[in-house]
Amino acid sequence: MKDLEFLKDTVIAHRGIHDNKNIVENSIPAFKECIKENIPIELDVHLLKDNEIVVIHDDNLKRLTGLQKRLKDLTYNDIKDLKLLKTNDKIPTLKEVLELVDGKVPLIIELKYDNLPFTLEKELVKQLDKYKGKFAVKSFHPLIIYWFKKNRPNYIRGLLVPSNGVEFKRKILHSMILSFLAKPDFISADIRRNNNKLIKKDIPVLGWTIKTQEDYDNNKYKYTNLIIDDFKNIKRK
Repeated sequence: MKDLEFLKDTVIAHRGIHDNKNIVENSIPAFKECIKENIPIELDVHLLKDNEIVVIHDDNLKRLTGLQKRLKDLTYNDIKDLKLLKTNDKIPTLKEVLELVDGKVPLIIELKYDNLPFTLEKELVKQLDKYKGKFAVKSFHPLIIYWFKKNRPNYIRGLLVPSNGVEFKRKILHSMILSFLAKPDFISADIRRNNNKLIKKDIPVLGWTIKTQEDYDNNKYKYTNLIIDDFKNIKRK
């Protein structure tokens, strides 16, 4: 039986505790803040051209570094000296983050899918198989979650459910595969959804992303737990 309690007990920091001014999202300082506050971390991973896994949300470096380049076309050597949002912080590797966290707080790891199918997954498990802390993996793509079901059934796996604005074909993809193929252990749902028919109620449902106090107040009883963005300014009552 998988222990899912860490997904339910404590609100989760979206990309770490950050403000994107003094502390940048998905950075080592953002994760250190989570460790200090004993808050679970949600983070994003991409695979570089040389198979290094880095912790960053966007597939393009423009927003965070000013460089108009796609991550999948670069090696770690290409990006290792880049600074995030004019701070001194750099893009961390997953290895650096795992060594820093070292089981102190749980990790919820979102896989991005801008590479060849299942290349990121295969590289990711090489590191997570050796990691001793609590963690879960998740993705928008049901086939990624299905890969973990077949290849790492012991991993806690979650499916991200997008907002109502998503295209029709993607909605159908989620509705067809959600129950019959991916078999997620939890759902992470956009709080902007109006129709929740695609969300399973017999497993934990995490609402994302809570950006304001109003978001928090309106959704704290609707979901099993919440993934919070503006962590410092939202009062959790």
